[in-house]
Formats: sequence, C-alpha cells, structure tokens
Amino acid sequence: MNYKFEKAKKDQAADIWQILNDAIVRRKNDGSNQWQDGYPNPSVVESDIEHGYGYVITDNEVIVAYCVIVINDEPAYKDIEGQWLTQGDFVVFHRVAVSSMYVGKGIARVLLGFIDQFALDNKIFSVRADTNFDNTAMLALFEKTGYKYCGEVYFRGSPRKAFEKTLSPA
Repeated sequence: MNYKFEKAKKDQAADIWQILNDAIVRRKNDGSNQWQDGYPNPSVVESDIEHGYGYVITDNEVIVAYCVIVINDEPAYKDIEGQWLTQGDFVVFHRVAVSSMYVGKGIARVLLGFIDQFALDNKIFSVRADTNFDNTAMLALFEKTGYKYCGEVYFRGSPRKAFEKTLSPA
C-alpha cells in the first residue's frame, strides 16, 4: 500500500463528500446520533478545502480517508467542562471519515499517525479532538492511540467528549 497524506484539492470534493456521506450512514446504522442533523454536508467540504483545512489519505491516487486539521483554532475548546492536559499550541482534527472500501483496515489509525506527524512538523506537541458519546469506534481509537479524556465541549448545542494527546519532540 502506497499511502500519501496531503491537502485536499477542489477536484476531490465529490469523492470526499461520498466518503463522508457513507460515514454518516454507518454512524446511523451503528445507532449513533453523530452527523445525523445535516452536518457535515457538501458545502462544509468545499469550505474545508477552500480554507486549506481538508486533508486526504490516498492509496495510489484513490482517496481512502478524509479529515480536517486546524492549528490553535477551535472556539468550542475554550469552554471545556474539564481541563486540557496542556496550555500551549495545539492541532485539532475534525470530520474523520474512512472510505467504505477501507473500513476495518486500520486506516483511521494510519490517519491519526499522519496527524501526529503534521503536529510535530509544525513543532506542536498537543493534538486535540472530540467525538460524540455514542461513537464507539472513535472512542476505542482514541483509547488505543494514547488520547486522554479531558472533559466535555459543546457543538451545535450538544455535548461531546474531548480528548488530548501529548507528543514528544523527536
């Protein structure tokens, strides 16, 4: 497998939306309420790409995963009910979705590894994320990859579990 991690491009928006839409269906089938309210949607993907926040993993030019990465910019994280592990710069990621053809192959874990490297490349040693209380797959992934539960944050009026992972300089 020849995985490549790179910024998403405008001409990839339709494929990215298909991956996200399939993930929305999977969340519903898993009994999760996450992403069942019309968010994310195609205009969110277009905005992610326009702002340079969207990233993909490709396998021989085929998009297999998508996420959004932002540095130091998540207003909801200022009001955590709990406490972050660190107080400095951080990378935050959102909208993690894996292609249906790659689910169960460890791609989400590979993606989190790429996100860690992105943080280190930017000399940032904290990675933060959140997920719905009922997203069992993501909760398990956080546990397996060294994330610590820090408290709750709120998005669109709903509580979400917030996590942080600290990284060591190389």
